[in-house]
Amino acid sequence: MSTREAKRRMTDWFRQWRDPLLKFLVGRTGVRAADVEDVGQEVFLRLMRYDKLELIEHPQAYLYKIASNVAAEWSMRARSRAPHAAQWLEELVDGDRPDASLLRVQSGEEIKRALATLSDRQREVLNLYFGEGLCYAEIAQRTGVTLRSVRRDFERSYERLRHELDPDLLKTYQTEALCRGRDRTTG
Repeated sequence: MSTREAKRRMTDWFRQWRDPLLKFLVGRTGVRAADVEDVGQEVFLRLMRYDKLELIEHPQAYLYKIASNVAAEWSMRARSRAPHAAQWLEELVDGDRPDASLLRVQSGEEIKRALATLSDRQREVLNLYFGEGLCYAEIAQRTGVTLRSVRRDFERSYERLRHELDPDLLKTYQTEALCRGRDRTTG
């Protein structure tokens, strides 16, 4: 069998049996759900290493046998892994450096100073946005002002903070907001 034919056959098998194979791994093996994709990939990688695909009479059965073997290997490895010692994890939490604590306190004071330069309504909009995680429409509804006013207040106050704060402090707040993954203009 030529290399081209072998690649085509592998591609066909992957398309045809990948999803059923993953369902098999989830339902019938001791593989954790988080590892199913990795085990499935390992099955096809092992099949690709086999250079005599033309000898495989029942490809689906062959794939499932490889999957069973790979799943058993992953299961054995998972059982032999030592869990993290609770004492070790506690040391990580307790290992806070004094300079990091001081930096957090100074950053908090700097943010309070910058917020004091804003109007009451601008502070309220920022607090509702960053503190409570509300979108513009929710803020408008809660404060009884128009969506346009909320946007304007947010943009003006954020622009002011950009001038008042160290860029790294502002970036931290911006990153936290983006991590929330919400749409800021709709409810």
